Amino acid sequence: MCETAHAHASLAGIELVHTGVHGETRESRWPLVAPSQLASYYAPLAVPKAMELEDVRRIQADWVRAARQARSVGFDVVYVYGGHSYLPLQFLSPFYNKRTDEYGGSFENRARFWLETLELVREAVGDECAIAVRLSVHGLGPAGVELEEGLAFVRLADHLVDLWDVTVGALVGLTRVDSGASRFFAEGYQLAWTGRVREATAKPIVGVGRFTSPDTMAEVVRSGRLDLIGAARPSIADPFLPKKIEEGRYGEIRECIGCNVCYSRFVHGNHLGCTQNATAGEEYRRGWHPERFQRAANADRDVLVVGAGPAGMECALVLARRGLRRVHLVEAEGEIGGLMRWVAQLPGLGEWARIVNWRKAQLDRLENVEVLCATRLDTRAVREYGAEIVICATGAHWAKDGLNALTHQPIAGADATLAHVLTPEQVMLDGKRPPGQRVVVYDGEGYFTAAGIAELLAQEGHQVQLVTCLEQTAPVCDQTLEGPLLRQRLHEAGVRTHRNVTLTAIEPGLLTGEDEFSEPLELEADAVVLCTQRLSDDTLYHQLRADEEALRAERVEALYRIGDCVAPRLIADVIFDGHRLAREIDTDNPAVPLPYKRERMVVSPRP
Repeated sequence: MCETAHAHASLAGIELVHTGVHGETRESRWPLVAPSQLASYYAPLAVPKAMELEDVRRIQADWVRAARQARSVGFDVVYVYGGHSYLPLQFLSPFYNKRTDEYGGSFENRARFWLETLELVREAVGDECAIAVRLSVHGLGPAGVELEEGLAFVRLADHLVDLWDVTVGALVGLTRVDSGASRFFAEGYQLAWTGRVREATAKPIVGVGRFTSPDTMAEVVRSGRLDLIGAARPSIADPFLPKKIEEGRYGEIRECIGCNVCYSRFVHGNHLGCTQNATAGEEYRRGWHPERFQRAANADRDVLVVGAGPAGMECALVLARRGLRRVHLVEAEGEIGGLMRWVAQLPGLGEWARIVNWRKAQLDRLENVEVLCATRLDTRAVREYGAEIVICATGAHWAKDGLNALTHQPIAGADATLAHVLTPEQVMLDGKRPPGQRVVVYDGEGYFTAAGIAELLAQEGHQVQLVTCLEQTAPVCDQTLEGPLLRQRLHEAGVRTHRNVTLTAIEPGLLTGEDEFSEPLELEADAVVLCTQRLSDDTLYHQLRADEEALRAERVEALYRIGDCVAPRLIADVIFDGHRLAREIDTDNPAVPLPYKRERMVVSPRP
């Protein structure tokens, strides 16, 4: 994104990548190749073949052929991509490259593979395509290169490159900062390193760093440190980010919250997802446009949405944009947001408050929406409300008896009415605190809740132990690139962690359980916080469903439920659930999703 008058110009670029040692050849079963025979940290069981000269020439020829094909189908920019630890950077990095021939040893030798490939691609495409390089200028750890060598490579290859795309980090351990989550990294955090690339080149530079604020983007471009802003995650959250900036519609920008669910869903799922933008990855599959909403066939109806959490807010917003006559969003608590009223108060998760803030701002703009807080509705009040369509979005709560995935049973002595047994809601909303200093946070979920509460209580001065029945502390955070940094921060906060532990009983001052080998275990503790499993708050829905005659008598035509009220899930998934129901509110059976197109990877030969 460029702060110039050329914002309307459109260029198509393609990244030509070889992953080297970090590939996973599960389908082809062909051996990996890399500069040296060193096992991959990133891909288990991956040990490559050390590249012979024939391999070097073959891969360089493949790059040339791919560049020519990209040019022939109309791409304007082709990448000779080194990225965070891909093959060209593996040659450049002494961490990966232990060769003693002309492609190893000195900096000039380690740079040779990349330079030769650039020369060959330049010769192949001439001036018909721009050539770009993505380079991690500083590995911030053992992998990659140090900043001075990164800048040295920019100087060495500058005559062959039209655009420098710069980042930091590598695919090793704690250095996963290339897509840093907001829990640990502020907006523009990479500039401390990427901002120095201007010292080595006058060519255009694009940089990343989860830029979400138009003011920050403009300031960085004006400063000359970058010429273009790379905004992958922010553009997933709002694909019309450049247009809204150009037109001054800053208040409509759906800012990325930096949770990295997009990365998690793409790498560990089957589609691209986003917490903020329910349409991400669904444009083709379901035909959803992020900004366009077709008027509903039943737009002459009134809708009551009970519960203003993430699912309820999203559903009400989309229903209103589809032209429903009146949409009433009713919340029992004093403010909207549901679980986001307290999740965003956990250490490092402040930017997650954008989930509520953006939706509240958009709801306030719509004349056919009314939001009512501090209004608790029972079955009679719902039936008599006057809405033809009722949607229950009443959320979920953490089990108060320790019900968990491992045993599917409560824990003996677990009772959150007791002073020494707490739930996350009691800690975050009710202000309930442990009666003593020694606290165990017991985690059966493996995501942000238990770790966040453990860190919070440690900050308040408690002696905290985080105990989990899972094989790793907060394993879901590994999928969002937060795991190693989160565990490091818990360690620095003084939180002791125990894995593969099953609690079997709770009593004042003592917790008993078993380790992974069924050996008995005792932990002295003044209190325990139970983060074992969430349960749907679906009583209202079932009571309404049980008396359909009474619903018909009050002219309620349809009753649905969405979000955690159906089943507790990722915040991104409950927002999607509310969005989907609203998108399909005028179908034959909105409770059942419409079929969608399945994406298949198909490779067809070209003449």
